[in-house]
Amino acid sequence: MKKRYYGKKFKTYWSLALVGLLIALLLVIPVRLAIALNMAPQPEAFLVLGGDPAREQVAAELATWYPSLPIWISSPPDVGKTLQMFRNIPKTKLHIDVEAVDTVTNFTSVIDDLKEQEIHHIYLITSDFHMPRAKAIATVILGSQGIVFTPISVSSKQKQSESIPRILRDVVRSLLWVITGNTGRT
Repeated sequence: MKKRYYGKKFKTYWSLALVGLLIALLLVIPVRLAIALNMAPQPEAFLVLGGDPAREQVAAELATWYPSLPIWISSPPDVGKTLQMFRNIPKTKLHIDVEAVDTVTNFTSVIDDLKEQEIHHIYLITSDFHMPRAKAIATVILGSQGIVFTPISVSSKQKQSESIPRILRDVVRSLLWVITGNTGRT
């Protein structure tokens, strides 16, 4: 009987510790975002989430307005066309990441580069229907690393936003990455 009591007690403490960790993590993110925004009130780079060439087109146009900002393009659908769109941008400013396979890894595969460059504020460019999920993921992943973002939505033919379960699934994957370094993709 005592063994059962200690087992329940252990599970209760473990559950409370896990809940406490998640609450602490969720409280740290807004603080880190506020600090990042104070450090860099204006965006210092572009992050374009691949999947639609229209996103890259908008980024290429914006890059002519802000020529000093570096550009990260995560998982472009066609690297050759991407390079052609950005032909007037110095190659030192253009960073193409082909490692990402989904929206969560769009962020996790470039986060080290952004931190290495000491970037604290980015323009986040993606399609309008995709922006709610991208913002939710960015808040967790970028926010946990002290990087704030300014969203730029690109009009798309798809009118329906992504589903709440899909957004929640990726938020959980983002939290998993923050805690373990694994995105849970596999």
